[in-house]
Amino acid sequence: MMDIRELLRHVDHTLLRPDARVAQIDELCEEALVWQTASVCIPPRHVARARKRWPGLVVGTVIGFPLGYDTTAAKLAEARAALDAGADELDMVIDIGAALDHDYERVRADIAAIRDCSRGHVLKVIVETCYLGRDELDRLCRIVSELGVDYIKTSTGFGPAGALVDDIHFMRETCDPDVRIKAAGGLRSLEAMQEMLAAGADRIGASAAVRLARAATADK
Repeated sequence: MMDIRELLRHVDHTLLRPDARVAQIDELCEEALVWQTASVCIPPRHVARARKRWPGLVVGTVIGFPLGYDTTAAKLAEARAALDAGADELDMVIDIGAALDHDYERVRADIAAIRDCSRGHVLKVIVETCYLGRDELDRLCRIVSELGVDYIKTSTGFGPAGALVDDIHFMRETCDPDVRIKAAGGLRSLEAMQEMLAAGADRIGASAAVRLARAATADK
């Protein structure tokens, strides 16, 4: 089993609840530094403050979150504002309805626009696997591979289901090797996070990882 500290280096320490308060975001950022998580993933309005207060922290935020049906122009405005505020990483939600309509040109154009504006920064594309059949997920894996996206991400955590091991295996087999995988949604134990990494994920999106790690190390 992976060491807990090593596991946390794969975790995007996340707080995206609609009721997130400044004090909670501050606590999250402090925990990320202490436990050396891969990054924090926080709402856009908190990015500038986090960047200024914790200059050494990898700060991620979300675009078109959590539903994905914003126009490309709206997503571009969000992305540019987040990058101007100091975000290092962007997690964008695809147009899920367009994917289910098999309007892949729309999906591709939406992703490509954000990829173009975020060059030099990490882009993670959330496909919300719980809504997709295998053919749709296959097509999306190929699109993100062709566009040179950094990560494909399973879920927002706001859908009816989150990351599944079978989806991670499928995505790893289908995506270009340069595209990494982020598993997110419903990961409420260190064992589940370990399982995702063993299946081929490189990042974990979780709000509970630090709390679980603290409890696990306190028991030793």
